Amino acid sequence: MASKIVSVDKGSPCDRAGIVSGETLISIDGSIIRDVLDLKFYSYDSRLTLCIENSEGKKRQVIIRKAEGEPLGLNFEHYLMDKMKRCSNRCVFCFIDQLPKGMRDTLYVKDDDARLSFLIGNYISMTNLSEADVERIIKMHISPINISVQTTNPELRVKMLQNPKAGEALKLLDRFSEARITMNCQLVVCEGLNDGKELERSLNDLKALYPAVNSISVVPFGMTRHREGLYPLKPTSKEGAGNIIDIVEKFADSCLDEFGTRLAWCGDELYLKAGRKLPNADYYEDYTQFENGIGMLPLFCEEFELALPDYHGKIARPFTIATGAAAYPTISKLIDELKTVCHNLSSQVIEIRNDFFGHGVSVAGLITGQDLLAQLKGKELGERVLISANMLRDGGDVFLDDMTPQQLSEQLGVQIVPVEIDGADLLAKIFENPPM
Repeated sequence: MASKIVSVDKGSPCDRAGIVSGETLISIDGSIIRDVLDLKFYSYDSRLTLCIENSEGKKRQVIIRKAEGEPLGLNFEHYLMDKMKRCSNRCVFCFIDQLPKGMRDTLYVKDDDARLSFLIGNYISMTNLSEADVERIIKMHISPINISVQTTNPELRVKMLQNPKAGEALKLLDRFSEARITMNCQLVVCEGLNDGKELERSLNDLKALYPAVNSISVVPFGMTRHREGLYPLKPTSKEGAGNIIDIVEKFADSCLDEFGTRLAWCGDELYLKAGRKLPNADYYEDYTQFENGIGMLPLFCEEFELALPDYHGKIARPFTIATGAAAYPTISKLIDELKTVCHNLSSQVIEIRNDFFGHGVSVAGLITGQDLLAQLKGKELGERVLISANMLRDGGDVFLDDMTPQQLSEQLGVQIVPVEIDGADLLAKIFENPPM
């Protein structure tokens, strides 16, 4: 699929070669450019021949000279330079299927695109990979890729993904392993489906593919109150979460003895659901699946503790921290510790219930602006409300329900301050200077 150029970076190799917006990139060194992966793969060398077509359909050859690995400087209408591959599954635990109606259209988009897995870390199920896709991943050595496995039992995977191709797609794990493609795997556990003996089977099957299988995350599915007409699932129970942790930790200990890595980790949410103490930060090794909620809170606490000595005796403007039920005990404990070294601290931590999605959803990243407004309005909040930056979408400009931080600030009469998932950043934001 030819890609039209919408702009050319000033001073870039293509700008110097006279390529302009409105033209179309056809090929590089004779290889057709279909999307961003082709572009990145074929544009690495220092000398390239680009086939460019102008708006009248006339083609010309352009010689590009640049440093190895230097970007060409071409920008296209879409990041992928092609249509995004949509998910063809109907997973029994799919969070998007549990969204209420009437939200913005982009929230209902389900991607299952291997290119996004490699480029930005999205997870793929492998069910919509064509043979050409697989061959290209192997040829280009597109690695690492993140894979939502859920179970290695083919029949059960068909049931969970509600896709007849789901079981057959598991064979790609072996092919990728043979090609030395690094895979970070995810098991979303639903109590009564893929827990217990099925979880043990999946872990051991994936272990057999080590070191190509580089990490395994085990997380509970998120259950909202909008599940009308969907597969009957029950929320993860305290006992169920504990059983999952026991299986994974036993497996991880055996891997540590055998390979020198635990290989598998449970999401923080499972420990919180089970009422168990989270492991220390060093338990998570390289934090390979940090963005999947694996070790976020332990690392946050460690970052906070390491930065804390720099703030002894300092004075902060009055503030409130608003967070989800999952993080509330941890954040409260950290602020209590801060108060022992900053005795004049005027602060509070408020737990925000998720009325929008349901109280079974406890993570801060799924709190909406309207829940913050309803539960904070009328309270003495100090001068600022600190929130987790992952509550915001679209570049940090809007909550899931389309309310903006500015709108929330105007309604509450205080400044809204997003905080990165970093304990040191929390301290920095608490003690930041007043706005001019």
